Amino acid sequence: MRDALKHISWPIALLLALTLGLAPFFPEPHIWEKLKLLFAGELSAPIDIFDLVMHGAPWLLVGAKLAEYVSRPTN
Repeated sequence: MRDALKHISWPIALLLALTLGLAPFFPEPHIWEKLKLLFAGELSAPIDIFDLVMHGAPWLLVGAKLAEYVSRPTN
């Protein structure tokens, strides 16, 4: 997994998170809407769950890259 993360550059990961992760931008980001539904216990439609996964995946990628970067041993 770490090797796969190393092949994805930071600019690409951030670009994915800021575009796909936040799209559509108005009236509010889709990920924000889906997270509100999730925490309200109203996320039940399959399309909403798919949207949460699709718009959340880039943020998970950035989080995984950040965790890998922080846990990397310094030489």
